[in-house]
Amino acid sequence: MRTAFDLSPRWSTAWSGPDIVVRRNDVEVDRLHTPDIRRIVFVQTADVQRVGDLSFALVELDDEFVVFPTETGFAGRVHFERQAFWAAKACTYWANTVTARLPARWLYRRGFTLTRRSPRYGRIPRADLAPVVEHWLIEGPNSWDERRWQRFERSRPFARIDTRLDSVPSRIQDLRG
Repeated sequence: MRTAFDLSPRWSTAWSGPDIVVRRNDVEVDRLHTPDIRRIVFVQTADVQRVGDLSFALVELDDEFVVFPTETGFAGRVHFERQAFWAAKACTYWANTVTARLPARWLYRRGFTLTRRSPRYGRIPRADLAPVVEHWLIEGPNSWDERRWQRFERSRPFARIDTRLDSVPSRIQDLRG
């Protein structure tokens, strides 16, 4: 009989009453009390249209930040199971991977290859990460649907032209006056 040798941990997140439970290989390793959450920043590349393609989620608490890599399932199981809760709390924000980068000590290489580094799960003290997060370009607060519609509107031709501003009459008055 062969035994399976698994080097990669299996992460999962789930709701347990008002708490978010984080499990690694089916063992609880952390618990977040949702009323303590100040902000959630979902970080993804600019060209991604699906929420499943997030790079990581950053949860901001009063004293610290919690990094949720993609494999934890935070965006799917936790965020989308209770969209109404998050919409009422208005704490969901979005950032691009170009500006939203974590310090190297909170990244790791997957496997034995020299591929790009990925975020790892963990709690980071506010004093260590707050100066970094202040430089991120963050959009929000808005839900995934609101963000999807905003991106759709921006992708349309002439979307950047503000039609509410009518500059023609002022130019005519300048020529007459």
